[in-house]
Amino acid sequence: MSDSSSLISRRRLLQGAGAMWLLSVSQVSLAAVSQVIAVRVWPASSYTRVTLESRQLLKYKQFALSNPERVVVDIEGVNLNSVLKGVGAQIRADDPFIKSARVGQFDPKTVRMVFELKQNVTPHLFALAPVAEFKERLVMDLYPANVNNEQDPLLALLEDYNNGELDKKMPVEQGPKPGKAGRDRPIVIMLDPGHGGEDPGAIGTHKTREKDIVLKIARRLKALIDKETNMKAYMTRNEDVFIPLKVRVAKAQKQRADLFISIHADAFTSGAAQGSSVFALSTKGATSTAAKYLAQTQNASDLIGGISRSGDRYVDHTMFDMVQSLTINDSLKFGNEVLTRLGRVNKLHKNSVDQAGFAVLKAPDIPSILVETAFLSNVKEERKLRTASFQQEVAESILAGIKAYFADGATLARRG
Repeated sequence: MSDSSSLISRRRLLQGAGAMWLLSVSQVSLAAVSQVIAVRVWPASSYTRVTLESRQLLKYKQFALSNPERVVVDIEGVNLNSVLKGVGAQIRADDPFIKSARVGQFDPKTVRMVFELKQNVTPHLFALAPVAEFKERLVMDLYPANVNNEQDPLLALLEDYNNGELDKKMPVEQGPKPGKAGRDRPIVIMLDPGHGGEDPGAIGTHKTREKDIVLKIARRLKALIDKETNMKAYMTRNEDVFIPLKVRVAKAQKQRADLFISIHADAFTSGAAQGSSVFALSTKGATSTAAKYLAQTQNASDLIGGISRSGDRYVDHTMFDMVQSLTINDSLKFGNEVLTRLGRVNKLHKNSVDQAGFAVLKAPDIPSILVETAFLSNVKEERKLRTASFQQEVAESILAGIKAYFADGATLARRG
């Protein structure tokens, strides 16, 4: 190689190294500033949630202003970008709590978000560590300042939950109302559409969200139940809102339910998995690998949906006594009746009721089952789940299972 050629090669090498050095410096400087990569607003009658997602932990300060009523959140170490600028456009006209939102660069190191309110609220802010596909999240929940416990039991339960008082106010021994269910009084059934709000649940190939499908099925089932003269249905949620698993169980106990039915349409590691399933609680480990996997994914709902407190009296304390064992036996009987009817409208994933440690099934005094209607991870079943006809068939099958379970005289006598 000539001297001139060698000189040109060295020069190109140095230029390349310089470009790489400049790129690395640029990346370091960008990393020093947290970038908000997503903002989501979830309005609901119970509370409105605002979520900011970033690749780094967000530092914040929150305070209130009056005339008009506002909640102000200062985010430190953040630059204003197009994502943050779009917050105002996400505020819906029917949001019960937020009238409008605006955002600006308050100083070189701080972005200020101002939420003008429609009513007095109690803000509840907390950070969430990365989980599933989510990065670091800052969550702001806006609850009504004045809660009428009688008019809205869910709001009261959420308030108790956020104050760490849910366990103190929910006696385990309350149990169903006296009298034979279905004869002396209506059968009280709590329907639990899984997931909601920030937690979409499983998502199919064609972007079908589990939280939407199961809400539709639950609404159909509630309509069927309420037509029965000896039954009354309630729902843990009747809109796109996230409700912690513990509060779902507490609401069933508050209504003194005779049955608890959690409705899902999950995904599995294999797209070939198909069929309907029914699960009951197990306190001694899962009865199959699939049951263990599904319990883990469902129990992660609180981490995905976002809760600021942990701890479950049914997990953290030893309290599975004879009452719990009897309830699990009733759950298995009830689950078998539902599974048999589901087998008439869809292939069954397994011909018997499976068991695992599902957190949402842990009310010690209420027979509880979790129904996996079909697999969203299976393209054919996803297509089926989107149809009104299949949703109705599933609802009718569950109702038939309820009727068959309460037609058992022994069960009526023991639950009454």
